[in-house]
Amino acid sequence: SYAILLYLIRKYKTPDHWYPSDIQKRVRVDEYLAWHLTTARPGTSKLFWLKGMTPYVTGHEVTPEKLNAALCEFKNISTTIQDVFLQDKPFLVGDEVSIADVVALADIGQTCVSGLDVFEDYPKLAAWKQRVKEAVGVELFNEAQEGIANFREMQKQAPPEMKERFKARVEYFSR
Repeated sequence: SYAILLYLIRKYKTPDHWYPSDIQKRVRVDEYLAWHLTTARPGTSKLFWLKGMTPYVTGHEVTPEKLNAALCEFKNISTTIQDVFLQDKPFLVGDEVSIADVVALADIGQTCVSGLDVFEDYPKLAAWKQRVKEAVGVELFNEAQEGIANFREMQKQAPPEMKERFKARVEYFSR
């Protein structure tokens, strides 16, 4: 997905703040994206698949031990995003929104499908989410979130073959 984001940024000559041309600012975006790929994405995906998808695919909840381990990992990720990357800045890498913010928020947001709301435990992240929402555009942001929010309804309409394809992912994260 990063390759696609960078392609679109270059092709459509987006405003510089999304992926700054200034090397000092760009390295901060790259730093977050690298950390995200190796730490945040695996952790948020695990929680999504265990809490949100396991009941849909298998018909039962994941064991409390596995869920608690995934929740612990997710809390560490949320704390790191808040305390290491966001700190006291308006956005993850500075004063303007970047693709780092959008990528981070997309992964954190998917936990809402699972019925979790990380933002109530992290008011600093909640304020950051609002700033990102305003920077992206409220209407566009809400449209993207609507797709995530309607995920449970979409699950009910999914063909049985799709459920079968998801079993491998559930098994992977359940190990």
